[in-house]
Amino acid sequence: QVQLLESGGGLVQAGGSLRLSCAASGRTFYAMGWFRQAPGKEREFVAAIRWPGGSTAYADSVKGRSTISRDNAKNTVDLQMISLKPEDTAVYYCAAERNWGRLATTAEEYDDWGQGTQVTVSS
Repeated sequence: QVQLLESGGGLVQAGGSLRLSCAASGRTFYAMGWFRQAPGKEREFVAAIRWPGGSTAYADSVKGRSTISRDNAKNTVDLQMISLKPEDTAVYYCAAERNWGRLATTAEEYDDWGQGTQVTVSS
């Protein structure tokens, strides 16, 4: 199992920016992703990054406003978000995939999950 710990959530005004971080430990993993879940909605993909290699994928809803990056030495992955909108409000989760393959963009493909961190964007 991969242990994941998110940090960096909080309250931000619309148009602002936020940086989420996820620290991983435990077993080997090959990708890390960020997902989010708003009240009454399903968990949705936000961004993912291959480990190692660094290839990335983004949801259309955040493309151009988000950057996912990794620090191989520290086993951390960050999600930088700018131009935040009220619809970005959600609990954000990081996840790890322990199987090598194409860069996963669905929650079902990820094996381990963090506890989540709340992001609230006020209008």
